[in-house]
Amino acid sequence: MKDVSIYHNPRCSKSRQTLQLLRDKGIEPNIILYLENAPDKQTIASLLSKLGLSARELMRKGEAEYKDNKLNDKSLSEADLIAAMSRFPRLIERPIVLANGKAAIGRPPEKVLEIL
Repeated sequence: MKDVSIYHNPRCSKSRQTLQLLRDKGIEPNIILYLENAPDKQTIASLLSKLGLSARELMRKGEAEYKDNKLNDKSLSEADLIAAMSRFPRLIERPIVLANGKAAIGRPPEKVLEIL
């Protein structure tokens, strides 16, 4: 299978497990090191659409950036939250796998098999 991508954080065990699961299936995905190259707002909006999630649902609420930037404020718009994820990519839940025009979060890693 070609055109499989993973938004990967090598320091995250779930991300490493998901990458290994793909490789065990004979898939060598395009690895996107999103912490080094933060996705722009349009890319995040596209990921949200493919995942069927709101921006808040994709955010890692335990990260310091979430608390420091008061992102729990319910008055923040979807665009505000997407902009925050672009500025602070650690806020993006991981790993995200893209395949066949769909996306899935690898929590648990087996969840990504649904889109392959």
